[in-house]
Amino acid sequence: MPQHTRPRPICAHCDGFPQVAVTTGQTTPDGQRHTITADCPACHGTGHSIPVRAYVRVGK
Repeated sequence: MPQHTRPRPICAHCDGFPQVAVTTGQTTPDGQRHTITADCPACHGTGHSIPVRAYVRVGK
């Protein structure tokens, strides 16, 4: 039976690649490259943007 779920919109800032590994230029003692991970600041590493209607206004 087909599923009728709508796909979540992809983040426009990272194009769906929310985490990247950045090499620091240093090597570990066993010879591998030392890397750090960086998350997309717009989607916080999820890869999907939050629709505007998901925000809830609090107050008046």
